[in-house]
Amino acid sequence: MTSYVALLRAMNVAGTGKLPMAELRRIGEQCGFANVRTFIASGNLLFESDLGEAEVRARIEAGLQQYFGKSVPVFVRTAGELTATAAANSFDDDKPSRVMAHFIEEEPVEAMLAEARDVVGERMALGPRSIIVSYGEGIGKTRLKLPAVKHGTARNMNSVAKMAAMLA
Repeated sequence: MTSYVALLRAMNVAGTGKLPMAELRRIGEQCGFANVRTFIASGNLLFESDLGEAEVRARIEAGLQQYFGKSVPVFVRTAGELTATAAANSFDDDKPSRVMAHFIEEEPVEAMLAEARDVVGERMALGPRSIIVSYGEGIGKTRLKLPAVKHGTARNMNSVAKMAAMLA
């Protein structure tokens, strides 16, 4: 069995993306996954499955489509990939809560970082299917525009490290 995390885009504890964690666990269980659990109320589903990544994603997306009546982007990573993302954080001089891993579908390339606009103190690095950004003063104050992550989802490095440990 492979340990996975599914990172849902635009999930939170209130508003249009509200999804109770019990409901997310239920969706994971209905998909036939084992050892299903969630981590904080921001759309993180941890589980085990013998299925490949594409089938895992398809099943979760179908369950979310049924629940919400609309498509919800899902980014699936193995335990190893999540651990590699945590290890790719070269910004250990910043608070982990101010460093975000922006998960995207493809492997990033340097050209993606070159497209960044309104960079004022933010630092960026490539990770495995992610772009890691140190926000220094905090994400709430940034004006950074990074087109490569527009359709991705982000988690701070505290959360990435904790989920990697939970999957280990």
